Amino acid sequence: MNKSKIGLIICALTLPFLAQAQQNDTKMNRFLDDLMSKMTLQEKIGQLNLVTAGEAVTGSVVSTGVEQKIAEGKIGGIFSLSTPEKTRRAQEIAMKQSRLKIPIIFGMDVIHGYRTAFPIPLGLAASWDLDLIQQTARIAAKEATADGIHWAFSPMVDISRDARWGRISEGSGEDPYLGSLIAAAMVRGLQSDDLRAKDAMLACVKHFALYGAAESGRDYNTTDMSLHRMYNEYFPPYKAAIDAGVGSIMVSFNDINGVPASANKWLLTDVLRQNWGFKGLVVSDYTGVNELVEHGLGDLQEVSKLSLNAGMDMDMVGEGFLTTLEKSVQEGNVKQERIDAACRAVLEAKYRLGLFDDPYKNTDPKRAKTDIYTPAHLQKAREAAGKSFVLLKNENQLLPLKKQGKVAVIGPLANTGSNMPGTWSVSADHANTPSLVEGMRAALGNKVEIITHLGSNLVEDAAYQERATMFGRTIPRDERDEETILAEAVAATKDVDVIVAALGEASEMSGESSSRVDIGVPEIQQRLLQKLLATGKPVVLVLFAGRPMTIVGESESVPAIINVWFGGSETGKAVADVLFGDVNPSGKLPASFPKHVGQLPLYYAQKNTGRPLAKGKWFEKFRSNYIDVDNEPLYPFGFGLSYSQFDYGQPQLSTANMTAGGTIEVQVDVTNSGDWDGEEVVQLYVRDLVGSVTRPVKELKKFEKVLIKKGETKKISFTLQEEDLKFFNQELEWVAEPGEFEVFVGTNSRDTQVAKFTLNK
Repeated sequence: MNKSKIGLIICALTLPFLAQAQQNDTKMNRFLDDLMSKMTLQEKIGQLNLVTAGEAVTGSVVSTGVEQKIAEGKIGGIFSLSTPEKTRRAQEIAMKQSRLKIPIIFGMDVIHGYRTAFPIPLGLAASWDLDLIQQTARIAAKEATADGIHWAFSPMVDISRDARWGRISEGSGEDPYLGSLIAAAMVRGLQSDDLRAKDAMLACVKHFALYGAAESGRDYNTTDMSLHRMYNEYFPPYKAAIDAGVGSIMVSFNDINGVPASANKWLLTDVLRQNWGFKGLVVSDYTGVNELVEHGLGDLQEVSKLSLNAGMDMDMVGEGFLTTLEKSVQEGNVKQERIDAACRAVLEAKYRLGLFDDPYKNTDPKRAKTDIYTPAHLQKAREAAGKSFVLLKNENQLLPLKKQGKVAVIGPLANTGSNMPGTWSVSADHANTPSLVEGMRAALGNKVEIITHLGSNLVEDAAYQERATMFGRTIPRDERDEETILAEAVAATKDVDVIVAALGEASEMSGESSSRVDIGVPEIQQRLLQKLLATGKPVVLVLFAGRPMTIVGESESVPAIINVWFGGSETGKAVADVLFGDVNPSGKLPASFPKHVGQLPLYYAQKNTGRPLAKGKWFEKFRSNYIDVDNEPLYPFGFGLSYSQFDYGQPQLSTANMTAGGTIEVQVDVTNSGDWDGEEVVQLYVRDLVGSVTRPVKELKKFEKVLIKKGETKKISFTLQEEDLKFFNQELEWVAEPGEFEVFVGTNSRDTQVAKFTLNK
């Protein structure tokens, strides 16, 4: 069939959908025009007010007088309120007592699951499995909507290359390409194909913009970077979410080159709406508008005016819009047209969700009983956790373990179910989440005897431990002297065959406002680990982490290490699945693990300096390096072992010359030479050798996660297009420049095979 006929068929199939969409928009616009013609200025401003019911603690302020404000038309949305009964009661006030009966929209931080918790987002990213990630978002939406919620403050897509920043746990790591694909998958999973469906949620991509590049890795801190870096490295995931149809955007706390994001008209209007064509709802973060006062931009009326005029539509919790905008309109500092545009953005979101047709959507108590925390959802959580774990070391094939004998599970993370879901699991069922030990016992039954001991406190300082275990994530402390505790732990291992050391961070040592300057395993736990190693028994380190960690000592001394992040509701069972060989680990790091915190920010897609250090070298005077540690990460981006061994052939290119608008086929043979069937993430990177601006030494451009059976060789094919070679040049033009390129294919960003081609124009 020729291209013209294919084009005619596509047009024939597409035109009815376009016509229907235009018809729906026309209907919506008529409805909203009519509604807004009846609204007073105060009622329009009321729609811009998003308040919290305080059910989950996600900030330092809780709204007051909520029911009265609903009745007076002074609230557009409520977050942190759940269950069909509670949301219905609040909605009834709006529908029965307010003048115009405009429904409320209910939101929640649905970050990595709802009642059923999946791995933290950094862990999900480590699966490199886009279909799985989309499925977890779909389940989260199904559960949250069954519990009365319409709006998810997710996905968080901030690129982060500084592991000190606590919220690195909430995103997809350091790479814009991987992050962009995950952002789109999350949007599709949450919003589904039809926002009016009972199990679809309005997604909210956050935090716009550059939040993950906060100076010093300190949360909420200043961000300062060039436009070139902004467009090429940090903007892509936000743009990908918008291209995927995300319905709302949350603005970040940080300033950007001197102008806080919440008052940054260039960011919220010029880039977001004019350049990118975003037509949805823009909402502040928690009291983000009020915090402009502390940024030094003026009093509450001034900063509310600045924020609205910059492009903000909805004010979360602060109520500066509610209390000052009417006066600003009267004084001529805010135009009525800007109020109308913001109000319309809120009303459009509600309309697209179907709330004007059914204000009580998502308030059926039957769904809450059948669609939440189901066996099928828990099984998917177990699968997702197993695919997220990253095997970092497996000396002499210690893993997998045999399902027999006696295993000691020792450490402060061994017996804490509340920490397993990880940070930002505000709606998870922490009380009923099994601990690591409980989950392992449930998975293994009577095949393996498991004994356990605390081994050490989480950290030495009791006050630090309290900060690290907030929001009910308590880990018991043993206040006896350390030597006594260690002696008991070692004695408990006397008759065991293997020791599993459950060490690392507590879940609240990462996440919002949980930045750390020391990102290693706490010293008290390191001393426990050395005692366990001194027993002479095989030791497996099960590392709990919400970020890349500095584990040089552990990597040198422990024979087997598996990083399990925080795996969600079924962490314990999933750890057992991997440790005992029911699941062959396939996770790959979405962020580089540094050797030392002084290397941060650290990422694979670095640029060469004019004095680069030669590959494989450590120190050379007058080269770009340190005198006390080499430049390389401990574990590079994309790294992850398997119980199998995957061998790569030399990549083959279909041609050595790509023409403008053309393609190159890249093929590589990958052989599973091990004794296990396994999944491998085959990764393709590109380097532009000469550019009008400096270019990274490698950029991820393609990957495929593929199951390869033991003894099997699979030919993996990638198609590179000219579009894959484009970047924003100094004038912010999206271009591919002619010249030589290198293609790297391999099992991670470091261990690759290389080929070359030329782009001709």
